[in-house]
Amino acid sequence: RRYPTVELRAETFNGSTHVPVPSDSSFLQALLLELRLVAEHVFLEQRDTCTRISHSCVHSVSTAAGELWPVLAFHKSGLIYACVPLVEGTLEPRPPLLTVSGLSQGLALLLGIMDYVSPSRKNEAELNAKIGQLRNLLIQACPLGTPLNTNIRSLNSSFEDIQEMPADKDQPAWRSSTYKGKPQVNVCITEKVRCMQYDQRDVVDTWQVYGAVNCKCDIEGSAPNVTLSLTLPTNAPPLQDIVVHHCVTSVDPAMLLSTSAEPLHDSVYNGPYKFPFIPPSDSFDLCYYTSQVPVPPILGCYQLVEEGSQIKITVNLKLHESIKNSFEYCEARIPFFNRGPIAQLEYKVSYGQLDLAREKSLLVWVIGQKFPKSLEVSLTGTVSFGTAGKEHPTDYVCTGNTAYVKLYFRIPDFTLTGCYVDQHSVQIFVPGKPKITASRELISSDYYIWNSKAPAPMVYKPLLD
Repeated sequence: RRYPTVELRAETFNGSTHVPVPSDSSFLQALLLELRLVAEHVFLEQRDTCTRISHSCVHSVSTAAGELWPVLAFHKSGLIYACVPLVEGTLEPRPPLLTVSGLSQGLALLLGIMDYVSPSRKNEAELNAKIGQLRNLLIQACPLGTPLNTNIRSLNSSFEDIQEMPADKDQPAWRSSTYKGKPQVNVCITEKVRCMQYDQRDVVDTWQVYGAVNCKCDIEGSAPNVTLSLTLPTNAPPLQDIVVHHCVTSVDPAMLLSTSAEPLHDSVYNGPYKFPFIPPSDSFDLCYYTSQVPVPPILGCYQLVEEGSQIKITVNLKLHESIKNSFEYCEARIPFFNRGPIAQLEYKVSYGQLDLAREKSLLVWVIGQKFPKSLEVSLTGTVSFGTAGKEHPTDYVCTGNTAYVKLYFRIPDFTLTGCYVDQHSVQIFVPGKPKITASRELISSDYYIWNSKAPAPMVYKPLLD
């Protein structure tokens, strides 16, 4: 799909350095050459010189008019996914990749297309049908050349429901179809917590919280107005690094300027966090945020020590008293890299159940849906290994006694920041009483507890005054 408005903007921004996108057939041949999918065994200086070594999916494609850059392209499961992002500025000298916002937008769109197409790649008829629907889906996802919704799978592929030209002049481009029925709004706050714990005096434990507010608004009208408020408990840490969806019509600038890069001080924005918006037709993330919470939800200690041909392990976990003790699931996975299959295992757990994975190189400690009243659980064990084979996991980082325990958990109806949506605060300016459904959850993401008896691969030294 081509966007003449974007090509015109590129010509305006790039000036004398502008290289036009060639015809589809010429572009395809040039791209196949660049991706080494044709003439793979032939040395081509413009492609194979050592000065062109690239480890990213951003390419410079040789065309009759010159070098077309940046071209975002990758080859996956027999399909090529490619787009040409807009660079809002001159191309000479080439700007750093991180400064080209179109690259991240284009990558998100291509990954959304891949997620939509890839499950059907083994069925040729289904694959062709999905590719045939892509043009209609792009009218919704990227109507004017700027990606508005990269979750292609969530879009409606029925052409009858897609309006290329909205009948109502007040209808925004991101409301590609209209809803008929009882108004209802579903809101879900998902917070993910990342953590690195070392249990060492000279290394600081780190943790971060990332939140996303997902909405699905089934409301009649071409441009309905909705206002949603996020609420925090008293004395809770403020929300920071807030990024809002483009459909949000106005926010307090101080909300967007509150950043976790600066230490917390009196001028930080503490709310109220109000978001007036005209919702898209499908599910979307209204905003993202971070927060500097004082403690991680689960504190852990892991010790692994080699004694001859055996290793001894000890794992202690403690749920913080401020955390809701009601999990959908909670388990600790203990992998053993660069070793053979577990041949002998002796263990004792104070709570839960320990399972040995099928490949016999991973222990899975299923804690379950609750911690005991003490909020503490422990595991001790002795493990010995057989001869290592090719099928057993290896890792260049986790060598010797450098090892970790990784936690997986989900706590429904709970957020680490305490953030929630007050259903009574949701305002919808449409006739009829809408049904409001609000939920929240806390999910672990990259939650590691490193062996305190070995050096950690990455350390965060405390800042010295």
